[in-house]
Amino acid sequence: MTESHAVPLPRTSRLDLVPMSDHAPIRAVFFDIDGTLTSFRTHAVPPSTLQALRALRERGVRIFICTGRAPEQMRVVLDAIPVEFDGIAGVNGQYCWSGDTVVSSSPLDPADVRAIVAWLDAHPGVAASFGEADATYFNRDTPQMRALWSSLGKTAPRLSFVDPHTRLDHAIYEISPYVGQDQEREILALTGHVRGVRWHPDFVDLIPADGGKDRGMEALLSHFGIPRGQSMAFGDGGNDVDMLRYAAVGVAMGNGTDEAKEAADWVTDDVDDDGILHALEHFSVL
Repeated sequence: MTESHAVPLPRTSRLDLVPMSDHAPIRAVFFDIDGTLTSFRTHAVPPSTLQALRALRERGVRIFICTGRAPEQMRVVLDAIPVEFDGIAGVNGQYCWSGDTVVSSSPLDPADVRAIVAWLDAHPGVAASFGEADATYFNRDTPQMRALWSSLGKTAPRLSFVDPHTRLDHAIYEISPYVGQDQEREILALTGHVRGVRWHPDFVDLIPADGGKDRGMEALLSHFGIPRGQSMAFGDGGNDVDMLRYAAVGVAMGNGTDEAKEAADWVTDDVDDDGILHALEHFSVL
């Protein structure tokens, strides 16, 4: 077994309440993508992570992706990960599926979508992506959006531009404007049932107020009949906080944000330093 360099957080953890030997075995593990499964440096999944994913499947542990990406954006990621996942919670938990089965679906309120689109109309310099079940598109092209998109390297989905006014009759699960926190608050003040989550300082994912990755986890765990107490989650960003808190064992990547680390039970090594494998070994899942 590889020795982990991870260190526990200096706070009371849910794991401190019960000896690890008394915990129910982990039967489901959820993974964020960018900065967790894939490296921001190499834009690839580290070999040790692929090894860990395959080993989990061999042991009968269910593995899931829990991401801010929309369903249509997943193909480029799945093509880079030659492992079969049991299910996916997309658009920050608002649309979940397993194989050809849609497990749960929670779009934004249409009135809130119209309010956000109206704000974008009044701010022609702001780009935003729109996530539907079978389409993802931007309202406009901007240098800021292009710069961040290129930073995703080969895991960046294809770009598409559509007038959102033509899609107002469609179910929209997430809108991600490229704004700072001040403009985020401005947008939220115009809506009634929306909140924002971030994994990058340059843009925010706007989702239903009662939504989040934890809701996606809940739906998939229920679908497979797995108790919450037998779940584990890995993440690195602000939009992973709900997921890390919901899981019986929440693990933040060493390269993660302070917000993610504070929400987790354990902080492992960076994605590029075998962080996922080390944590799975530390908690005797592998």
